[in-house]
Amino acid sequence: MGMTMTQKILAAHAGLDHVEAGQLIEAKLDVVMANDITGPMALPILKQMSDTVFDKNKVVFVPDHFTPNKDIKSAENSKAIREFAKAQGLHWYFEQGKSGVEHAILPEAGVVAAGELIIGADSHTCTYGALGAFSTGVGTTDIATGMAMGELWFKVPAAIKFVLTGKPGKYVSGKDIIIHIIGKIGVDGALYKSMEFTGDGIANLSMDDRFTMANMAIEAGAKNGIFPVDDKTIQYLNEHTKKEYTVYEADEDAEYEQVVEINLAEVRPTVAFPHLPGNAKTIDEIEAMEPIKIDQVVIGSCTNGRMEDMRKAAAILKGHKVHEDVRVMVIPATQKIYKQCIHEGLMDIFVDAGCAVNTPSCGPCMGGHMGVMAAGEKCVSTTNRNFVGRMGHVDSLIYLASPEVAAASAIAGCIANPEKVEVVE
Repeated sequence: MGMTMTQKILAAHAGLDHVEAGQLIEAKLDVVMANDITGPMALPILKQMSDTVFDKNKVVFVPDHFTPNKDIKSAENSKAIREFAKAQGLHWYFEQGKSGVEHAILPEAGVVAAGELIIGADSHTCTYGALGAFSTGVGTTDIATGMAMGELWFKVPAAIKFVLTGKPGKYVSGKDIIIHIIGKIGVDGALYKSMEFTGDGIANLSMDDRFTMANMAIEAGAKNGIFPVDDKTIQYLNEHTKKEYTVYEADEDAEYEQVVEINLAEVRPTVAFPHLPGNAKTIDEIEAMEPIKIDQVVIGSCTNGRMEDMRKAAAILKGHKVHEDVRVMVIPATQKIYKQCIHEGLMDIFVDAGCAVNTPSCGPCMGGHMGVMAAGEKCVSTTNRNFVGRMGHVDSLIYLASPEVAAASAIAGCIANPEKVEVVE
């Protein structure tokens, strides 16, 4: 029996000719990443195993969750990983003001590449599957082990094959597609499985669409999400990384537990209602309801804070004003994106519309800072989770959406259809 993309990458890193779903393997790591929350917790465990990291070019620290530091504890956490990175001589340490949100900055800076095995102490590490890599989130003990040893045990996941066909409509992006998929299979529909995206429809998805979809694979319970390497991927890799990389392709006789077909032309702008990413409703269903008034909009995060996302939101907001009852935070995911927004005049659009533009940070996504909600408040957010209390008070409500739906909702003061907004050229 043949192997899937994920199984081929795992086999290669385990030094094996073949692996099967459920098999336990020990595999070598290409990148080990932690942030300002998970990194400090891993350091004491690491020091019990080793005085040094296994490779100063493969261990990465990104302070992004509570940066700029919101309080003394977060400042101490950032200090801990800053001093450790300096003492160890780590090649990849991303300080605030010089980087951004971890899952946006690692691909942008060329830290990750196709065919690699990447672990991160953050559940959305699965983002790098957009580049044809196996990447997954792990716990603090595993990340410490990875930093010390450069190897880790894995159980080879079974796979679900998602065959994407057709071309998405004008206001349908990767966010709508992945919410649609999670709504279809459920938040545990891919539990400890690999979500492997295939089909000619992938050619109609940008790299930013793919990053968004791979990012949210974990919201279906998946071990990882992965896309094949095509011309768009190769162009992205050639522009961003100096690493040599390996392209893996699934065998024709690879075994999948399930095959799910998605016609992208049939996907509508889709919103995930509280309190699960799988509670999906199309914009058409929402328009048939009583208007859902909102208090806050967040446009940013490791899911939708990339340049394409900023452009899409700005195209909707241009020439319009944010509703008087709504506050909007726009958070470019990296400094490079922030600067590009300035060059393209997007910052003028955001500020003129009445948005607060914040420095690259996870910030409000997990209720960290820069957008914590009070009881009873409702937020349309381009982030990836809408669990109870995720962005503040347990009685607040989060609706996950694309940048275009978020921008349209900011103008309307309720969840709104971007198709109904007058576009100002």
